[in-house]
Amino acid sequence: MNEMTIFHRILSREIPASVVYEDDEVLAFKDIHPKAATHLLFIPKQFVASIADITSETAHLPGMLILKAQKFALEQGIAGYKLTFHVGKGGGQEVMYLHLHFLTEEKVEGKEY
Repeated sequence: MNEMTIFHRILSREIPASVVYEDDEVLAFKDIHPKAATHLLFIPKQFVASIADITSETAHLPGMLILKAQKFALEQGIAGYKLTFHVGKGGGQEVMYLHLHFLTEEKVEGKEY
């Protein structure tokens, strides 16, 4: 897939996002249509369109996103949260860029990165 998604544009800082976490591998930001008090999206900096497109070279990405979300929750003192991947249009995936939804009823504020 060669099409630039909104997540590509967020990563390149072409468009703004409420970033709450960033490191060399991942960017996490607030979902613009939250389904919980805190609804974040964790995206890898390495592009894969969807779980359905994972290969042996990218098989580490979903687990890495889960570990980054876990680290974030621990750092924020968040005890309970929900993690979900949507796969393809039929599975509710709106942006064709692998991302992990992090939802909790605990409020998390954005940070400047």
